[in-house]
Parts: sequence; C-alpha cells; structure tokens
Amino acid sequence: MAAGKYEVTVSARAEFVAGQSDPAAGRHVFAYSITLVNTGTVTAQLLTRHWIITDANGRVQEVRGRGVVGEQPVLAPGESFRYTSGTAIATPVGTMRGSYRMRGKDGVEFDAPIPEFTLSMPRVLH
Repeated sequence: MAAGKYEVTVSARAEFVAGQSDPAAGRHVFAYSITLVNTGTVTAQLLTRHWIITDANGRVQEVRGRGVVGEQPVLAPGESFRYTSGTAIATPVGTMRGSYRMRGKDGVEFDAPIPEFTLSMPRVLH
C-alpha cells in the first residue's frame, strides 16, 4: 500500500512510575514514550496535541496544547521524533488516545491519530 502525501504514524509505550504514585490516595502516575514517523511524502511540523485520558471509572481528562515537551518538531519524509512525558490518573488502569495537528510545508493541515494505548499498574505480589 502506498503512503499518503500527509501521513504521520504514531506509536506509544507506557509504564507505571511507582516512585511518583500513591495508589492509596488515588494517584497512579505513568510515563509514556511516543514515536512519530513521517510516513508521508511531505515535510510536516507538529503544531498541537489533543489527548483524551480515561480512567477505569470512566472519568475523562482532555488535554490540548501547543507542541510536545516544549517543541514543535519538523519531520521530513522518513524522519522520526521520540519523546517521553507523563500523566496521572485516579485508578490503576486507564487509556490514552488522541491526535496531533500537523502542517505540511505546503500549508495543508492534517491530523495524525494517536492509537489508544493502555495505562496499567503492574500486579504487585504479596
């Protein structure tokens, strides 16, 4: 299948951060690493992010903002950008999904979807 002109592929990996979490107080912290790869044919810049974070109780946090980790990376075709950030939710399990708003060097804006991924505290053995 041929890549589209405006296409950025996003992959994610999350892990529980025990040292910053306090499960008894309903604070579960997760670090997530995101990799964006420009799989299209036009150089594109990341403008904004939109996250939908849902905990196991169905509580939804929506986060919108400019760039990621203080940057608005520009990706030529085939280039990638990776960053790590974090979030906290009230339950040991939740999900994150969303999108990045991108702008091609020709001025066309498009969305790069972030597939849903799971936030999950590992099982603790007693």
